Amino acid sequence: MGLDRPSVSVWRVLLWQALSGVGLAALLALVDRSWAWSALYGAAAVVLPGLVFARGLTGRLSSINAGTAVAGFFVWEFVKIGLTLAMLLAAPRLVEDLNWPALLAGLVVTMKVVWLSVWVQSRRSRASGANRKNGQ
Repeated sequence: MGLDRPSVSVWRVLLWQALSGVGLAALLALVDRSWAWSALYGAAAVVLPGLVFARGLTGRLSSINAGTAVAGFFVWEFVKIGLTLAMLLAAPRLVEDLNWPALLAGLVVTMKVVWLSVWVQSRRSRASGANRKNGQ
């Protein structure tokens, strides 16, 4: 009896992250518009580099063999970190009336929602797998 490991779509994780960032920004818009833009920018500093990372990992070259896959992972992870840092350094020039606590809240909420999205996706995969085994 092998371990059933449900597959988790990186694209769905990124969608959950984007939706959580937009949701937080919408809530903060009720308080202050600059807080909302700051939180949205913080979320973008997670999601946009994540999109680049995911695209790089799902490219043709990354699946040639195990060595290129590992090397590709590290290269794209460094690219992702670099893009995130660049976006954070550019934030004061790009976001009018930047609110750092709101930006950090957007950043943290967007990063942490990964665990929720993985949990939901794995539960769905297990449920659909159980249904297939039972002939449903």
